[in-house]
Amino acid sequence: MHERRKKTEKTAQIYVSCGNAHHPGKAPANTIAKQCGFSLAELLLVVAIVMLVGMTAVPSLLHSRLAANEAAGISSIQNINRAEVSYQAAYPTRGFAGQLADLGGAKPCIPSPSAACLIDKSLAEGAWGGYNFAAVGTRQAANGVYQDYTAGAAPASYGQSGVRLFCSMSDAVLRYSANPTHRTTPPGPTECVAEAVLE
Repeated sequence: MHERRKKTEKTAQIYVSCGNAHHPGKAPANTIAKQCGFSLAELLLVVAIVMLVGMTAVPSLLHSRLAANEAAGISSIQNINRAEVSYQAAYPTRGFAGQLADLGGAKPCIPSPSAACLIDKSLAEGAWGGYNFAAVGTRQAANGVYQDYTAGAAPASYGQSGVRLFCSMSDAVLRYSANPTHRTTPPGPTECVAEAVLE
């Protein structure tokens, strides 16, 4: 009799219970009940790991986004430079464009001095890829021809969409500023001349 009971105990299955659908909180007969779950220490460890991963990943992602936006800002200034050259060739009695909007135009676009269809409409409206843009004609001659221009770019939100300022003039040389004043308005002609050349 005792030998049979020992044999039965040895063959008894271990029952792991996380809440039984038919008998909540009760283990089936002839089983050993065992509660499952995470301890407080284990949960705190998981939370700490998640926070650590977040602290290292978020700054990296922000830096990547800032770098991408600044690269797009530089590319857009270059596009404006090319558009200004094309504008001057197409409208010699105007010279360079008097304002950024003159280089764009709504679709379907019919080229004209006030809407030359040379750049994207969004860029012509002054906002693109996390940056604000402006382009103004300068050195206007007596006959009204603009002999130069200044194209500038500034982050729409400093530290979030970009950091540095960029600009260029008819010499097509790209210039930049570290933007120590955290400005969000593009640099003008006087400011652009004083900025460092972007290597």
